[in-house]
Amino acid sequence: MGTVVAVCASPTHSFGKRVVESIRLLTGLGVEGDAHAGETVKHRSRVAADPTQPNLRQVHLIHAELHDELRAAGFDVTAGQMGENVTTRGVDLLGLPVGARLRLGADAVVEITGLRNPCSQIDAFRPGLLAAVLGRDEAGQLVRKSGVMGVVRAGGVVRSGDEIVVEMPPPPHRKLERV
Repeated sequence: MGTVVAVCASPTHSFGKRVVESIRLLTGLGVEGDAHAGETVKHRSRVAADPTQPNLRQVHLIHAELHDELRAAGFDVTAGQMGENVTTRGVDLLGLPVGARLRLGADAVVEITGLRNPCSQIDAFRPGLLAAVLGRDEAGQLVRKSGVMGVVRAGGVVRSGDEIVVEMPPPPHRKLERV
């Protein structure tokens, strides 16, 4: 089990999101009042390519352990600044398979769809940050560390301090890929 460290939202397509007291997750849509909420894609580059694509990026989650790692590397990064809706602690988000479900608080459930693919805007926020959120594994494969994306399967209010319970999908598990 893990914990929600912070929740964030923004009604505009800004890079970062403001930390708020609570967010309401809406089933099949995302975070109420957030620019990325909706059944179809809301990220501008994806809308330009095909606005009818399903929105697999309704909720963005980042593990606070990444913020710790980045601060140790000299980057001043706090919750919401990298665009996440939910900052977690104690859950290996990057190690989850596609279809894993996170119970956030009493009612909300987010199903993990894939990895966030960091874009060059991240370097405009903090020069060098893009390289810091990308790495290589033992086999030399690219590792994206900037969180995971998901869709809302059950709505509810989520607050800082809420418990996170991970529910794994039935095997075989599929490794996360960028969405």
